[in-house]
Formats: sequence, structure tokens, C-alpha cells
Amino acid sequence: MTKQWWKEAVIYQIYPRSFKDSNGDGIGDINGIISKLDYLKELGIDVIWLSPVYQSPNDDNGYDISDYRAIMDEFGTMADWEMLLDEMHKRGIKLIMDLVVNHSSDEHAWFMDSRKAKDNPYRDYYIWREGKDGKEPNNWESVFSGSAWEYDEATGEYFLHLFSKKQPDLNWENPKLRREVYDMMNYWLEKGIDGFRMDVINFISKVPELPDARIPEGKQYAPGGDYFMNGPRIHEFLQEMNKETVSQYDVMTVGEMPGASVEEAKLYTDENRHETNMVFQFEHVDLDAGPGGKWDLRPLKLADLRDNFTKWQKGLEEIGWNSLYLNNHDQPRMVSRFGNDKTYRVESAKMLATFLHTLKGTPYIYQGEELGMTNVRFDTIDDYRDIEILNMYREKVIENGEDVQKVMESIYVKGRDNARTPMQWDESEHAGFTTGTPWLKVNPNFKEINAKRATADSNSVFHYYRNLIQLRKQNPIMVYGSYDLILPDHEQIYAYVRRYEGQTLLVMLNFSSEKSVFELPTDVSYVDKKLFIHNYEVSDDESIEKIELKPYEARVYMLK
Repeated sequence: MTKQWWKEAVIYQIYPRSFKDSNGDGIGDINGIISKLDYLKELGIDVIWLSPVYQSPNDDNGYDISDYRAIMDEFGTMADWEMLLDEMHKRGIKLIMDLVVNHSSDEHAWFMDSRKAKDNPYRDYYIWREGKDGKEPNNWESVFSGSAWEYDEATGEYFLHLFSKKQPDLNWENPKLRREVYDMMNYWLEKGIDGFRMDVINFISKVPELPDARIPEGKQYAPGGDYFMNGPRIHEFLQEMNKETVSQYDVMTVGEMPGASVEEAKLYTDENRHETNMVFQFEHVDLDAGPGGKWDLRPLKLADLRDNFTKWQKGLEEIGWNSLYLNNHDQPRMVSRFGNDKTYRVESAKMLATFLHTLKGTPYIYQGEELGMTNVRFDTIDDYRDIEILNMYREKVIENGEDVQKVMESIYVKGRDNARTPMQWDESEHAGFTTGTPWLKVNPNFKEINAKRATADSNSVFHYYRNLIQLRKQNPIMVYGSYDLILPDHEQIYAYVRRYEGQTLLVMLNFSSEKSVFELPTDVSYVDKKLFIHNYEVSDDESIEKIELKPYEARVYMLK
């Protein structure tokens, strides 16, 4: 397996709307990001993944793009963006941009032309179909609930939108459309960016016949993913994209790929196939969803999490590469979901960080994760802004009369706005995010959890992340070492070893609020041991044959 800079990097995701506001309008912006680059440099990250800053009507917070070569007015100007790139590069930080090309905004010039007439030259840039038996062309459901089709009066046909009806799907079967996308990608690559995070990129190839899918019991529409996830021409399209764009630069790509299996991920990330460098897969963040999907809450079992991570670690061991994450702009806060955000917030945040940074793959930190930021519980649905939350609430409560408190509970646990509350910088009003009124309320716990306090406290979650990142830079075993699970049946502890060039990293993680006993397997041998990183005070000379781990304790030893 070849060594690459993107394998050794630690990536930090910025959701610009919520990061830092520089002009008091309540919306984070590019100049706000520039003002905090020294903070990120201190943290030690190598790459920033910047969620979309392109021109957009903001139906889905920037993931509905109306001009791929312009900056959203609320975020600043192209000159501001160019200064951001320059200031990042001066600090040795790389920039990857979001690439959103499964769909555009319905306010994009292509779509506005497309809907004018059936014979318009841009008609075939999108997926238009006639209705069937007085209804939609097929029974597919939008990811944001409801039908995936929208009727358009002007031409009497429907267009496909796998997300919001203001996000019509692009037609990748059209070579002209593909050429437009590649030209746009090269426009940004020429400006000097360092790669792309590719939004739902495995949705771009649909089964051409667009057949009906099986409708689950009690539902009006069908998920339809079998016909648009990992579709028939997806590898061809990605290889063509690679050839026409990113292969000509020293950049990285990560494809967001819901529904991708280990075997599919091997194809997507095999270095000899020239598609993507790594994928975001979703299996581990779907483990706490019941049969009814995301909002159907069920407790997460450690055994399921351990089995899933082990499957991916071993599956991509020889071919491919893992991306490592537990939260992002679409997922709730990891300390609330996988840890304990009350009694053991600091300890469990550190334990989860240890987990992500000691696995094989490239770790992704989502803004505020390094502070141990938590989920939020707003009193009323009126305080939420996310289209997915609002659509779900309308469908369940207003249209179907479901219990308000039960629905709100699922939002508190899984809603995307958990991740989107403004970054907590200090104890001043609105957590130092803005001098105005924030677009989304700040989490009320900002006086306790904020960057100013964390950077001043050597024992904080922030400094623990700094330490982990530095250790990863200094110890190739953390990047390139093999992974082997130990204690596979333990109910509270997740433990594994990483091996590389005669060294062994022993990782023990207590995923519970109870004390738990670790016993070293007899086949893990060593002559010498050294405490590598830990989140409780422990003695270096303590025996590792049998250890009582405290709640959410993490210990890593280097064995020789």
C-alpha cells in the first residue's frame, strides 16, 4: 500500500454558516473562518473540508447550488474566498471543497432553461418524465420524505428530485452535462484547491428505466435506493471524472456514498481503479435506527459498532482506504450519541477521539467536536431550521397526528441541527459566534463548553485532540499499522492492536458508564511497554495483564 499525504492527514470540517460570523448578520462567513485559522493551526489539523459556500437560495443550507462558480453573498466574495485559500496555504493547511453534482438548485440557469420547453437544449441536463396513470412516473421517495417527483405545469411533465423539490437531479447520462461538471471542477482546481468531498456521489447513475421499487408497509412511497445508489454506470462516471480532472493534480477525493458496502468501497477506493481516494460510508451511523429508519430510535449495542468497524478495517486492509468519522453536519454530536454528554462528557469525548485517531484510515473532526460540543434540546419546533427535520415533523405530527413529544425526542437524538448550532467560542452573548442574532440558536451550555475555556485548560478535550494529532504525525503505526480486534465478546470494552515495523499499539476503550475489567489476551506478547496516551491519570508502571478501566476510560500502550 502506497504512502500518501491524504492518508497521513487529519481533516477538519467547517460548516460555514455556523462557524464564525464577522459582520454581525448572524450567519457565519468566510472572513469569520479566516479570523480563526490560527486556532485551527494550534489544533494541528492538516486539511479543512469546507461545506458549500457557492451561490445558493439556501433551501438545503447551500447544498442546492444556483451558480457553481460564484460565492454565496451571505458568506462573502470571491476575493474573500481567495484570501481564505491563501491564508490557509500560508499556514500549511490544505482546502477541500464540497462538490455537489447529483443535483443543482432549481434556480440554476440550466434548470430554469430546462423547464421552459421539452425541446430546450438544457432539457436533457435533468431527468424529466411523463406521469404514469395520472400519477408520478414511479413510486420513489425523496430522502427528505414525500415523492421524489415534482410536477411542472409549464411542460406537463415531472422532474426527479431525490432530495428537496428545489434540488432537481442532474442527468449524468448526458455527456454535455458531464463536460460542464468537469470544466467546473477544473476551474476550482486551477484556483489551487486541494481536492473535493463529493456529495452523495454514488447517486449520480440511475437505472435508466427508473422502475418502481417495493413500497414498505404503511408507506406511500418507496425508498428506491436499489435503482439510484451504486448505479450501473457509476464506476465509468467516476473514472471519467478522475481522468478529466483530479488525476492531473496532487489532490484528494472523498466520496459520500450512502449504501456502499465494503465490496463496493473496495472498487471505489482501489488505487489502481482511479475513482476516489476514500469513501464516507454510513453503516455505523445507521446502527441505532430501527426498522422505521433514522427517526425510529433504538439503543446502540457496542457489539454492533465493534463488528461494523472491524468489518471495514479488515475489508479495506489490503485494497482501499477508510475515512474515520462519528459526526458531521448531517449527524448528531458524537459525545451525545456514542458517549455520555452529562456525567462523563469530557472523559467520553476523549475516549471517542482516541478511538477515531487510533484506527486505520483518515480521521475527520467536525467543528466543535474538539471541544466536546453536545446535542441541543430546543423547546419548540419553531427553533429548528433544517429542512429534513421540518418535513419529518410536518408529515408525522401535522399530517398524521403522531405524538409531539415522541417526535421531538427523535429530533433531540438524531436531528441535523444538533450539529449546526453555532460554534461556541467564548462565554459572551451568542457564544462569541456573532454580535447579531444567530441564524440558529446557540446551545445554552456555551458558558461551560467553549473554545476560550478549552484552550486555556491543559486538561481539556481540545488539548487531548492536539496531543492525538501530534502523536499521529510522529508515529506511522497510527496511520499504516494493521488492525486486529482483541476481546471480541466483551460487553463494555472495545480493544484492538495495531502493528507496524516491529511495534504494537494496544488500544483499550471502555464504552460504558461502568467500571470494566480488561484482561490482556495471552497471544499479545511484549518485552517492553510504554503508556502512549490516556484520558485518566494512570501510572506508567501499572501492569497491563489485568486492568480495571474507569467509565469511558481510554488507554493506549506502545509495546515492543
